[in-house]
Amino acid sequence: MPGAEAYSHDGGDVAVLLCHGFTGCPQSLRPWAEHLASAGFTVRVPRLPGHGTTWQQLNVTRWPDWYAAVERELLALAASHRAVVVGGLSMGGALALRLAQHHPVDVAGLALVNPAVRLTDRRLAALPLVRRLTPSIAGFGSDIRTPGVTELAYDRTPLHALASTLQLYADVERDLPQVTQPMVVFRSSVDHVVPTSSPELVLARVSSCDLTDVELLKSFHVATLDEDAPLIFAGTVAFARRVTAEPAAAEVSPVVGTAP
Repeated sequence: MPGAEAYSHDGGDVAVLLCHGFTGCPQSLRPWAEHLASAGFTVRVPRLPGHGTTWQQLNVTRWPDWYAAVERELLALAASHRAVVVGGLSMGGALALRLAQHHPVDVAGLALVNPAVRLTDRRLAALPLVRRLTPSIAGFGSDIRTPGVTELAYDRTPLHALASTLQLYADVERDLPQVTQPMVVFRSSVDHVVPTSSPELVLARVSSCDLTDVELLKSFHVATLDEDAPLIFAGTVAFARRVTAEPAAAEVSPVVGTAP
């Protein structure tokens, strides 16, 4: 799909890896990525397998495929940069949390926007049956408050892939106490895709001592393309600089003595 391409920028020795959401693509994170690049960071936004093409292609992929794509990027960045901060939107937040759970040394911090780790829609109980009857249902992209702004996402939700997403969320939720990295969570007060209880659950169950909770009052789910985007962008830059700052060089005091 035109505009769904991955984004890559080589900057300084601190890198930021951004993970997009389910049925979306890097377009939803492009302004965030470009702002980070302008601040001097190395930035990567991979296009997850099955995304940015057709919903039929997404329906033959599963969450380990998406996770493998961001894990490869993380390990490559960690091998060539002093520190890596990982960010994510929606399901991308779940992938970011999974990276932190599996690679605690390589993830210096997490910047999450409306992270999805639990969905409460009662209709999901029928998913095992419904996905045997139909391959897709109506899409849920472009939950954006600002008029005229559109997220590049599928207009259909592939159900086999959705079922796999729920498995990812269950695994991430179970292991939330394993997350110890510094974290900033940007959460919309009104979200029509992910229940507000999901980011609240993340904040409540991780073991991180360094937690920042930022409520977004002027944005819906895709907040990176909405009115609060500048708040997210500036907050991420400040957070990434703080958690990856090198310790100040120790002052060396001159040694005064008498020659023997």
